[in-house]
Amino acid sequence: MKRWQRYRVTLATILVKEVLRFSRIWVQTVLPSVITTALYFVIFGRLIGERIGTMDGYPYLDFIVPGLVLMAVITNTYANVVSSFYSSKFSRFIEEMLVSPAPNWVILAGYAAGGVARGLVVGVAVMAVAMFFTDIRIHSFGVTLLVLLMTAVLFALAGFINAIFANSFDDISIVPTFVLTPLTYLGGVFYSIDLLPPFWQSVSLANPILYMINAFRYGLLGVSDIPLGVAFAIIVVFIVALTLICLHLLRRGVGIKT
Repeated sequence: MKRWQRYRVTLATILVKEVLRFSRIWVQTVLPSVITTALYFVIFGRLIGERIGTMDGYPYLDFIVPGLVLMAVITNTYANVVSSFYSSKFSRFIEEMLVSPAPNWVILAGYAAGGVARGLVVGVAVMAVAMFFTDIRIHSFGVTLLVLLMTAVLFALAGFINAIFANSFDDISIVPTFVLTPLTYLGGVFYSIDLLPPFWQSVSLANPILYMINAFRYGLLGVSDIPLGVAFAIIVVFIVALTLICLHLLRRGVGIKT
């Protein structure tokens, strides 16, 4: 078997394992996000949104749909990779993969692809739920799908780094609770940064999730607080940086080799 064929088999094996892992327990991995997002639509969209009126020329419910969909994608992609890779460390079968002929980038790609798969499944499910509450006409399918995919990849890599440094199951929840959740809520999910005073607008620009949500909002609605080119550049820079960090950590065996 040629080398590239071996790599393809290894990648497919990891990906299938990851997909089966979250699909078998979809009641725990997919359904909660759908229910939670539906509650957001009811509370913030219907009840509060009717009092707010419009934002950036769109009904408030339409305005928050992109942020809520992307928030579900981010949390599920991240959670899938961090929990799965840490479980492989905890069970110590990750060592078997590291000593196999498969290069580190194949291992990384397999786990990241599994996280992306879960994120996209949840994203599609949440978007389907959103259609019961609103009637959004997608502005650009290309931008929408590209941002969705790139965001999922980025947070799959971030979850991988968290799993590498985690020393217990408690450690895999620290970053999502104290870093990811605040950044997501402050990333323009429920508001336009144009409503903020100049100082806080400048502070918000340091939040990378702001660029992803606005790029995704442009794809769905055609409006954004951030230039689309800038948003894509930021996302690409983070993906490249996190990929290099992941490969470097795997090569050194940080958190894995003793």
